[in-house]
Amino acid sequence: MYKKLHFELISLVGVSFILLIAGILPAHGQRRDFVTEPEAELIRKFQSIDKRIEILIKMIDRRLNAAGIAEIKWRGKKDSDEWGPEPTGTRLELLSDIRRIFQKAVDDIDDIASRSENSTETNIVGSGEFNSAVRSLAAAARRLGPIFEQEAAKAENPKERGLLLESADLAKQVIEAESNLPKLTAPNNKSKTKPD
Repeated sequence: MYKKLHFELISLVGVSFILLIAGILPAHGQRRDFVTEPEAELIRKFQSIDKRIEILIKMIDRRLNAAGIAEIKWRGKKDSDEWGPEPTGTRLELLSDIRRIFQKAVDDIDDIASRSENSTETNIVGSGEFNSAVRSLAAAARRLGPIFEQEAAKAENPKERGLLLESADLAKQVIEAESNLPKLTAPNNKSKTKPD
């Protein structure tokens, strides 16, 4: 009887220990959120693709600033109230955030492109908002791509270098995708004269 009770007690302690470890490990291994809560609110608030891309680009700029890579000027108190505190983290974490945000921007555009017929009027491929979003992201890619490449060349940490090169590659893909959009045409400002 003593052996049976001893065995049950050891089994109970063993199972409890395993459950404790199983409960701790997922909490420790959770992925870091790549956006702050105020930024997530802004993403939820703006469903129009052109505005969402603008927000995602600004999120990338905020992390470049926080990582000490690029100096970004902010507009003032109203801006900081809306966006919340500057993002924090190690340089590696911030570079990972940048790549993930950039990928999210690409994915959001791809998502609309793949389901255009089910999108809202402003989020249809070929609409002014969609084309504007792609062009905005491409303009940011032209600005950011060289920064990513320069930082990758200087990076001593291979993980940082990899994230920077992935971001630079995304920038190239976005620029290439922009070339598939219809060319912008200048409005015809010539006034037509009425025949006499």
